[in-house]
Amino acid sequence: MLRRFGVLDLIRVGLLVLGLVFLATGLLPWDDAVTSFEEIGPLLIFLIAIIVVAELTKEAQVFDAIAARMAVFGRGNYTALFFLCTAFASFVTIFLNLDTTAVLLTPVMLALAPKARIAALPLAMTTIWLANTASLLLPVSNLTNLLGMNKIDLDAQEFAARMWAPQLVSIAMTMIFLWAFYWRRGERRDLRYTPPVLEPIADRALFTAASAGCVLFIVLLLLEVHVAIAASAAAVIVAGAFLLRARERLTWSLVPWQLIIFVTGLFLVVPTLSRHGLSDLMTWMIGTDGDPYRTAAVGAGLSNAINNLPAYQAVETVIPATDQNRLLALLVGTNVGPVITPWASLATLLWFESCRRHDVKVPMRKFLLTGAGLAVAGLVATVWALVELA
Repeated sequence: MLRRFGVLDLIRVGLLVLGLVFLATGLLPWDDAVTSFEEIGPLLIFLIAIIVVAELTKEAQVFDAIAARMAVFGRGNYTALFFLCTAFASFVTIFLNLDTTAVLLTPVMLALAPKARIAALPLAMTTIWLANTASLLLPVSNLTNLLGMNKIDLDAQEFAARMWAPQLVSIAMTMIFLWAFYWRRGERRDLRYTPPVLEPIADRALFTAASAGCVLFIVLLLLEVHVAIAASAAAVIVAGAFLLRARERLTWSLVPWQLIIFVTGLFLVVPTLSRHGLSDLMTWMIGTDGDPYRTAAVGAGLSNAINNLPAYQAVETVIPATDQNRLLALLVGTNVGPVITPWASLATLLWFESCRRHDVKVPMRKFLLTGAGLAVAGLVATVWALVELA
């Protein structure tokens, strides 16, 4: 039985079991656990719905069609393709969550690479870096944003109004690093690429329904509908189309059980540890002077050490709700910063697995060094934009 589980799966289950032990032994009071579950309930509904939408949208060939048409529109010019890919990855991250970009868009782009004779590594690095650094603008862009919305006390439009400048800066910094280290001719070696031959859509009805579901989700977000309701509405449309035309593709594997287990365990373990000394350590690390740069740096450092979700959850508990600047700076640290280690975010771990399946070799030394450079430069520039421009 254990052979069916990977190391990451065992960690997730172990985290949940540890949380249940804390609850059973009284280390975590029942009332605190109930409060945590009331907080994450809508987030789990959103996660399930949006991942179902993203998975079925991929099955309906929406991502494939857009990626292929981008390559055709670029007409063999790598510079044009670079701007198209960064825009596409940023858009998907902002509106459909970073996991969609890292987990679902990555295989689409890597499958496109051999067809158009495009260097695969630049495409892969574009998806994983922008999955993290383009996840600042909206609450739905990253689970860390959703975790912080209650305490930050901003609705989606107010959140975007504070984060538009940091988001533009973080994307710009990412583009600079992507071009310098992966996309320029000296790195990719090819002068031009071959535009692919467009393949027909297998089922136009599914393609249309999936596209409509994604558009509906975005429109509902702009109308300030709760993210769980917006994602659920989109999921009903897309899943309904598959129920009518391709019922065999609606399987339990669409439900992100691993992520649900991880988040549930996280919301049991971190509050327990915070009650028993973790909060004192976090307070010492971020200081009491209200420095947003230090807060962002601690968030980024902990993300690359232990993963960005527990890092955010641990630090957020010691920042007062009135200190909005530092709460947003922490999001910068835990969103832009996790680009160094392979375990810094769940999306990065899954991205590495996707690269392995497509035989794309990721040079680890280069990945670590360029990621460290982007994390430092991106963090400083993005926090500056948060403090000075937003």
